[in-house]
Amino acid sequence: MNNYYKKYIERTFYLAKKGQGKVSPNPLVGCVIVNKEKIIGEGYHEQYGNDHAEINAIKATKNNELIKNSSVFINLEPCAHHGKTPPCVKELIKLQPKEIIISNMDPNPKVNGKGIEILKNQGIKVVCDVLKNRGEKLNKRFFTFIRKKRPYIILKWAETINGMIANKKNDSKWISNKLSRQIVHKWRSYEDAILVGASTVEHDNPRLTVRNWKGQNPIRIVIDPKKRLSKKNNIFDKSSQTINLFEMNQNNVKEVMGSLKKKNILSVIVEGGAYTLNNFIANKCWDELRIFQSNKIFRKGIEAPKIDKKNLDYVNVLDNKLFIKYNEED
Repeated sequence: MNNYYKKYIERTFYLAKKGQGKVSPNPLVGCVIVNKEKIIGEGYHEQYGNDHAEINAIKATKNNELIKNSSVFINLEPCAHHGKTPPCVKELIKLQPKEIIISNMDPNPKVNGKGIEILKNQGIKVVCDVLKNRGEKLNKRFFTFIRKKRPYIILKWAETINGMIANKKNDSKWISNKLSRQIVHKWRSYEDAILVGASTVEHDNPRLTVRNWKGQNPIRIVIDPKKRLSKKNNIFDKSSQTINLFEMNQNNVKEVMGSLKKKNILSVIVEGGAYTLNNFIANKCWDELRIFQSNKIFRKGIEAPKIDKKNLDYVNVLDNKLFIKYNEED
């Protein structure tokens, strides 16, 4: 594949990532305009409802006449429909770039090749699938949301080296360390929602915010089929919206997660107890596992979900190991 194309598509990935936690339920998109191997304009989708990456890149170009002989790189197919903003293909057609290079076709039925077709019909060369797999990984939340009709689901927990998620008093607060807890707050800022069960709320009384990181608090979701939680719990304070899932049980996990699509929730990080986590695993309703393992030992307590870590890579976070596993069954 043309290394020239790869070079600037990689740049679009870098720019697109700057929109993490700010553009949902839209995808992460970056755009780079190159003339004679020099970047003359670039931008990314910065905020949901605001200009898309292509428009920001065009605005950043000092002389728009140069775009006619330029290459435009975008990690995702430009939109061809009216949403919060006008279709980007129309603006690109006005400027007549010599070619447009794209990493991924947009799976949204409102787009899904329509943008590419319109550009080609206007005589603009379009190159697709440059670093396609990396582009899909970047927008894994958006692609899951469209294709599986549910949010991208991350299961996260901390466990001791002997596989305990909490001690015999059901206390799990101090398994991980200060740095790993800060990393979790960073993760929360990237996801639309965070989910726990009623037992976790009763035992830990968590806030489920990003107070140790700069970013937006996720929507808090609590599974409470018996409606037993007090409104005095921290999860019901005014720092973020809270959704009660009174109807969720071990038999309808996929159905209930699918209902969150109607609320435009693109991703959920599940930080529940062993019962909640095991329900998601048993129903094969997850996309990614993130597991902190500390050197601590609890002689008695609650066992963590059983996941074989023998072939999993990990990174060290002070005295913790962080394992990440992707669901490859679908």
